[in-house]
Amino acid sequence: MNISLGTPLQSSAFKVLLLGSGELGKEVVISLQRLGVEVHAADRYADAPAMHVAHYHYTLNMADAAALRSLIDQVQPHLIVPEIEAIATDVLIEIENNKTATVIPSAKAVSLTMNREGIRCLAADELQLPTSNFRFASDLDSFRAACDAIGYPNFVKPVMSSSGKGQSYVKTPDDVDQAWNHAMNTARINQGKVIIESKIDFDFEITLLTVRARNPKSGDIETHFCAPIGHQQQDGDYIESWQPQPMSDTALTRAKDIADKITTALGGCGLFGVELFIRGDDVWFSEVSPRPHDTGLVTLASQYQSEFELHARAILGLPVNTQQHSVAASAVIYAGIDQSNLQFEHLEHVLSHPNTDLRLFGKPEGFTKRRMGVVTARAENTDDARDIAREAASRVVVKA
Repeated sequence: MNISLGTPLQSSAFKVLLLGSGELGKEVVISLQRLGVEVHAADRYADAPAMHVAHYHYTLNMADAAALRSLIDQVQPHLIVPEIEAIATDVLIEIENNKTATVIPSAKAVSLTMNREGIRCLAADELQLPTSNFRFASDLDSFRAACDAIGYPNFVKPVMSSSGKGQSYVKTPDDVDQAWNHAMNTARINQGKVIIESKIDFDFEITLLTVRARNPKSGDIETHFCAPIGHQQQDGDYIESWQPQPMSDTALTRAKDIADKITTALGGCGLFGVELFIRGDDVWFSEVSPRPHDTGLVTLASQYQSEFELHARAILGLPVNTQQHSVAASAVIYAGIDQSNLQFEHLEHVLSHPNTDLRLFGKPEGFTKRRMGVVTARAENTDDARDIAREAASRVVVKA
């Protein structure tokens, strides 16, 4: 293989169009720019984090097929890299079929993973991967029946959402109506459908960052794994993560096997965040994202190549290295207030520990539970790293 890249803003430029410009996309843009790629960033709102560092940026409704097609015609990218779920996937399938551009990791992967129904049916029905018991419901009556059939407690999630939006923990039948209303009113995109999942009594959950990249000599796609990442969630949204998560050799082998099967089925190259439940040696598939994962922010401190650098290299056809150099943890900084034009104070205290680092995302507007930044920390073990990261993050004072 002979990989070549041009010069940004010149006729030789290698162009990447990023669809979704959040904090994860921002780090991907930085990694791509270090390799001389011309980056175009799009999102539904102005001044999104990745727009701050891209060469060009655009504000549009990416679920609008005509608007998305017009943008692609304007930019004429070599690669289209979705960072969010709310995208007109029919346009991406059309682009891929016409070979106008390469969709990362593939149009099939983007289409299936944007909807929990598609990816769960692929995992459980086609690939026969172990999952929790689940059912789908598209109205209140079928939702009640599904909850009764799955049993209590259970988890309810809109089929098209992320970061815990619209998710509920249903303890008893008395919670059913409220959970349905919550899913319908607060999902990122309301498709009028939810998935009901049985509760698994797991010991912990992990994200197994899985990279599909071409071998530079043979050209074959090979699968690489990062060390497992443990994480803690609150209302479906991650608040801290650490790497590595200790687990048995048997469980890790099974986790890698599941991750390999699901990512191979989705196809293409790039980094995938595979979420798994672990109990002893048993492993269950939960979800997969065909892009860098929020819990993987810890790799900014723990790996020679962060998940963002791995994604950039893999989609460009370059060699990757998933080796870890440090034990590390990350802790989220929330806005804590519903305001825009925020200020972040006492940052000197946040960085007073020599093994901490800070990322402020630069989002133009804050909400009480909106992630505005993250602290990473390195230590001799994960417990110490978590303590340092949490303590440092708690020192940030957010003001309007």
